[in-house]
Amino acid sequence: MPDLPATMTAIAIREPGGPEVLEPREIATPEPGHGEILIKVAAAGVNRPDTIQRMGLYPPPPGSPETPGLEVAGDVVSTGPGVTLWKAGDKVCALVGGGGYAEYCLAHEAHALPVPKGLSMTEAAALPETFFTVWTNVFERGALKAGETFLVHGGSSGIGTTAIQLANIFGAKVIATAGSAEKCAACEKLGAHAAINYREQDFVEEVKKLTDGRGADVILDMVGGDYIPRNIQACAADGRIVSIAFLNGSTAEVNFMPVMLKRLTLTGSTLRPRSIEEKAALAAALKAKVWPLLDGGRVKPLVDTVFPLADASKAHALMEKSSHIGKIVLTL
Repeated sequence: MPDLPATMTAIAIREPGGPEVLEPREIATPEPGHGEILIKVAAAGVNRPDTIQRMGLYPPPPGSPETPGLEVAGDVVSTGPGVTLWKAGDKVCALVGGGGYAEYCLAHEAHALPVPKGLSMTEAAALPETFFTVWTNVFERGALKAGETFLVHGGSSGIGTTAIQLANIFGAKVIATAGSAEKCAACEKLGAHAAINYREQDFVEEVKKLTDGRGADVILDMVGGDYIPRNIQACAADGRIVSIAFLNGSTAEVNFMPVMLKRLTLTGSTLRPRSIEEKAALAAALKAKVWPLLDGGRVKPLVDTVFPLADASKAHALMEKSSHIGKIVLTL
């Protein structure tokens, strides 16, 4: 790798624990293997799975870096054997299995997408993890269609702000839940038909009111726990409930009679362990159906706060405080 340093700065997890266990460390600069590109990272997105990995509860898949970070944006500086999609100098954002909190990061060539027109590297770094997640869960597993009602919990999160915009632009009626008046207002500004403050209102009752008793056709849930049976209550006949995280726990006591009577589909997925081919298919779908919207300025990631890489611990502390609206990003 000509002109590249032998070592680089990356954020290491000293031991499982709180944000303070994140620390800069010098490690070897990775070399791209077959089908891989090496990206000089300009910015890296911060996501909830990163905090769970830091606590020792979400180990990286076999072969993935121990360094956290699931999405990056930057310049391609080197390519491995067999790479045909990218060349040195291309500006990309990419979904990665880990290693994003570093000066250089490897990505499979098929998991990278061009930085959309008009977006900064900081904004581009906020795209891959959330857009891949929303596309596969809302539009593929949830099969959301124009004219349907879509309920998204955590509407002010990175996932939520993305889901609101995409569901709205593809013709769905969007209802979001959030934990403050400020967050609810942000959801409505992004295109939500209504936003429910879950601290003050019962989302089941409010969804029923907003849909004349029908309920939501698709529900995207990252809360779990007691939301699981309540989602079933809030779901319309032939509805689909998609779980992507369990902030309140993954177990609940559920009466399945409404599931049967309303012909509901309960599904969910994780993104990180999926195969190279599956992630490549998602990237291709996004490039065809969503990237033109980003290029045209019709959809845009919402970035709340930006920290330098060395302050990754502060970024994680903010993530866990949950006061942010949109994405948190690290820059180099």
